Amino acid sequence: MQFTSLPWLAAPPADFREQVRKLAASWTDSIFQARRLAQTRLDFNQLHCLGQAVSRLTADDQDVLRLGVLSNGTTDLIVPILTASTLRHGVWVRAIATGFDQVAAEALDPRSELNQRRCHFVLLCIDHRGLPLEPCPGKTERAHATVKAASQYIDSVRRALNSASGCTVIVQTIPQVPDSVLGSLERLVPGTLQWLIEQYNLDLRSRIKDCSDLLLDTAALAELVGTAQWHDPTQWTLGKFPFAHSCVPLYADWVGRLIGAARGKARKCLVLDLDNTIWGGVIGDDGLAGLVLGNGSPLGEAYLRIQQAALALRDRGIILAVCSKNDEQLARSAFRSHPEMLLQESHIAVFQANWQDKASNLKAIADTLEIGVDSLVLLDDNPVERAQVREALPEVAVPELPRDPALYVQTLLAAGYFETIALTDDDRHRAGQYQSNAARSEALGSATDLSVYLRSLQMRAVCSPFDRLGRPRITQLINKTNQFNLTARRYSETEVAVLEQSASSLTLQVRLTDRFGDNGMIAVVICHPAGPDWMIDTWLMSCRVLNRCVEQAILNYVVSLAHAAGIRALIGEYLRTDRNGMVEDHYPRLGFTPLHIEEQRSLWRLDIASFSELDTPVEVVAADAITTATAAPA
Repeated sequence: MQFTSLPWLAAPPADFREQVRKLAASWTDSIFQARRLAQTRLDFNQLHCLGQAVSRLTADDQDVLRLGVLSNGTTDLIVPILTASTLRHGVWVRAIATGFDQVAAEALDPRSELNQRRCHFVLLCIDHRGLPLEPCPGKTERAHATVKAASQYIDSVRRALNSASGCTVIVQTIPQVPDSVLGSLERLVPGTLQWLIEQYNLDLRSRIKDCSDLLLDTAALAELVGTAQWHDPTQWTLGKFPFAHSCVPLYADWVGRLIGAARGKARKCLVLDLDNTIWGGVIGDDGLAGLVLGNGSPLGEAYLRIQQAALALRDRGIILAVCSKNDEQLARSAFRSHPEMLLQESHIAVFQANWQDKASNLKAIADTLEIGVDSLVLLDDNPVERAQVREALPEVAVPELPRDPALYVQTLLAAGYFETIALTDDDRHRAGQYQSNAARSEALGSATDLSVYLRSLQMRAVCSPFDRLGRPRITQLINKTNQFNLTARRYSETEVAVLEQSASSLTLQVRLTDRFGDNGMIAVVICHPAGPDWMIDTWLMSCRVLNRCVEQAILNYVVSLAHAAGIRALIGEYLRTDRNGMVEDHYPRLGFTPLHIEEQRSLWRLDIASFSELDTPVEVVAADAITTATAAPA
């Protein structure tokens, strides 16, 4: 499979360039249309064209993410392609290129142009030619010192960028070189270039897991396409291009999916078609015995591998759902009775098997799970169904699939829909948490009194300040929560780490358990001192716990901390976005009074002295003693 052509994407429209020319007609239409174009299989020139058009549209938009690019090679041609490719992963980026081979000068000088731009992310697009990796075959001590020096150089660049602008640095592993002087001994002999690169990458992976920056595994990407194809000596000598132009679309896609994951845009749910997708044959026609599945035949093993991949994704927290035009009882019978089925009904969070159109069923799946349709990936063998869903629900990711089912898994995973920047315990348990949520919904459906039902859940909220253990999940929630998010402010893991150490701010991470299980971390609150008051900078909650009176419990707890710290009032801020309309009345519902109201922003006040504890079925427990900030002098 030729991954450099992004084969999981649908073909671009025949009038692609005409559609690009029309982008500036309307800002709202431009956002929608540019994203739709980015979702198609664009080549180097098409991505460059779209990226330039998008850059013109977003040049004065302060909400667009700023991405700095530092490289020992020439990246001018890559920058527009990065801008276009990040659209595919739900983020708008303004990419900023620096001069050729100016890494140290731009990073280490706080007054450099790049540092003055205060980028959200900086990509270190550096290969072996940009590091002090001078080969010294057979000289073991010198070889180890060389690797250490290269690692320290990158660490100094990272720290300087973090310090100057608070950005998140994307550090990439170094692609191996295809040239070998010693043949099969090349990586066994300390000091050869291949040995140095291999040891540097091992050291980098070890270092990066303990910091707040991101790792782009470019070495793995080069191996995927082949190092001989990745490196183009002619393009390097002519223009100092760091890798072959043919690999740029795939490289930019990997950068885009990483930034998207850092901003909470990675997909959450894999929706599976059934007939000829996870088994061979049509159960309504062929019956249970006629399905092709399992060991003993190449086709049966191919479908078995699809189920194995689905379970592996579920084990790391991806929700599984079914969407099939089928008789429900017949469809379920395969899960219950076929001896070769790996997937069981208990693995499926939502099971939609009926004769409605798939777009309607996908909306129903998203509604049931209380996630957006932009969190869904549909795996479907039928090109007609794929086209219909793309047209009706362009937010849903629908990979193109080859004719051979043996290639389905490779295609799905290569698309990177489920990219992650960290794997937390909450991630591993998330699929089970959604299963439990379905059980809660079923219990609610049979209840006659909501308050009685909520108390029957035996909910327990465990509150604690930000800490290193919770940092990845806190950052994840901050960057992916859109609906129950009062201000939608985004903070990088580096910035969250700074908040952990703040003596003046209140930080809370909240976990929730009930009789159905552990919901994991479901809320984040950040308060900063504002004279004698506390300003609520961030208050967000997972939509999985909506309408369960958790917010009342959190407010009771925050007020108790404020009272102990001598705080006069809480000031709540609501910043309207296109996604958080559901919490517009959050503060007035909790008893706050208006201070200032505009169309896009409102401020609300809650007097601590006159506050009466709100009734809530949620028990609140402090996990640790929380050091609270005292009020500043009035």
